[in-house]
Amino acid sequence: MTWSGHWHGYGPWTGSRDAYGQEALRRPGAELNSEQTRAFVASTLPPLMNGHWLMRQNQTAVERTWTRAVGAVTWLKSTYEANPPAERDDGGRAYVTLEHKIAYAMDCLPRGVDVCWVHYTKSQSLTSFSVVCCLNHHHPSLPCPLPPACPPTPPVM
Repeated sequence: MTWSGHWHGYGPWTGSRDAYGQEALRRPGAELNSEQTRAFVASTLPPLMNGHWLMRQNQTAVERTWTRAVGAVTWLKSTYEANPPAERDDGGRAYVTLEHKIAYAMDCLPRGVDVCWVHYTKSQSLTSFSVVCCLNHHHPSLPCPLPPACPPTPPVM
């Protein structure tokens, strides 16, 4: 399956398990202008559905908008490295390796599948960061919050 679009990166969000569990702030209301939707759009908590990040135009940034999957995956990798996961006390693996995460992201992003990485950090906070496909398969009616810039046109001589 071929998907044509671009990607937006969101996060990282870092906070407590209790904050992450505030589901009311992690979903929009049924009505666009409802109090629930306004609270959702103003919140920095990760949405329950990745595609809903696209509703948060104020959290969409040019430097986290890509037209090539490799740019999005590079951002995921650097964000992961800046917020490494906690290690288990017994030395066992708590999460899949970064290499596996990168391979998965490189496989699914070009097919239009969102990627969300969430883990506990060494300080026992949760961190969450996502790359969202735009336009989104699951939310096709949500407009792009920040279309990628077109390359500048060279001057005619």
